[in-house]
Amino acid sequence: MPDRSTGLVFCERYLQHNTNPYRLWRSGNPLPFVEQVDHPSNPRLAQRTKHLLDLTGLSRRMVRIEPYPATEEDVTAYHTPAYVQRVREISAAGGGDTGEGAPAAPDSYEIALLAAGGVMAAVDAVMTGEVQQCLALVRPPGHHAMADRGMGFCIFGNVAIAAHHARRRHGVERILIVDWDVHHGNGTQDAFYADPGVLFVSIHQDGLYPPGWGAVEDTGTGPGAGYTVNIPLPPGSGDAAYLAAFTRVIAPIAARFRPELVIVSAGQDASASDPLGRMCLSTEAYRRMTAVMRDIAASSADGRLVVALEGGYSEIYAPYCTLAIAEELLGERTGIEEPLNPERVAAWRTSREVSHDQEQVIERVIAVHRERWGL
Repeated sequence: MPDRSTGLVFCERYLQHNTNPYRLWRSGNPLPFVEQVDHPSNPRLAQRTKHLLDLTGLSRRMVRIEPYPATEEDVTAYHTPAYVQRVREISAAGGGDTGEGAPAAPDSYEIALLAAGGVMAAVDAVMTGEVQQCLALVRPPGHHAMADRGMGFCIFGNVAIAAHHARRRHGVERILIVDWDVHHGNGTQDAFYADPGVLFVSIHQDGLYPPGWGAVEDTGTGPGAGYTVNIPLPPGSGDAAYLAAFTRVIAPIAARFRPELVIVSAGQDASASDPLGRMCLSTEAYRRMTAVMRDIAASSADGRLVVALEGGYSEIYAPYCTLAIAEELLGERTGIEEPLNPERVAAWRTSREVSHDQEQVIERVIAVHRERWGL
């Protein structure tokens, strides 16, 4: 029997967004090996996550929320019409790059619309009370996509589009977006940089991707000044540093902002096994971060929480990190064996201690935002 508190957005169509093979950034040619190398953002990541949800029985406890395609009007709430047309043409022509490292295949335009619509459907479900919280396993991801171009595997800004949808369709005035992907959520930041109705928080690896984004001093502009919070932790940060940032920065600011809707851009590429990041998070960290976000949503948003999939490229570990998020949403520990020994991970120094350089970053964030948010 499904638990009416938690929804799940997933569609097999998402797996048909074919980014393979991995191509060289300048020429666009495949790598010169006998066997082709798969693109890091390939369908197996979402597929294996869904498999774990099915295998553990969690998916049967979740209410299936059917995604629908975003319309061009929905997408152009952030993206330019010219860019949307370019994605359509690239996809119709057989595929290509939609910007900077954001490949599209023949069906990717329609699937990208369905990914944005999947997060919109999750917002609909929590705003209408169909469910209290919702996990959206969508792809392609979205948080790097800029108004006029794709970036970093992202075609359309799923979360940004869904936030605009929440305003237009449901009249939401205050939205909190927390992006814990290891890479900075530059597209989402850009969408709301001058907007005091959306508090955007990105906790990410300092200087990783994209270059020039995510500094502590980037706090918004005009009426949105202070409503962007960047927490660029140094490489090697683990559970202790992330949880310190959540308890000392994110939760107190959220308490002052009092969001009516909470959205998480959930990239599980800050995990200890990810090939595209250099952080050390465990599955337990994802459980505890989810718990903080659930408490924030409960305190001011009647529990309305949407968790939307972004990155995460360890094929053996990222699915377990997303499973941990689902476990926390449902309040259940399945006990399934994980690829990394949890006891050994818990003994790592990064799991137990906040280092001096990590503490310095957190203190700098607090200093920058103290006046506005009373930290």
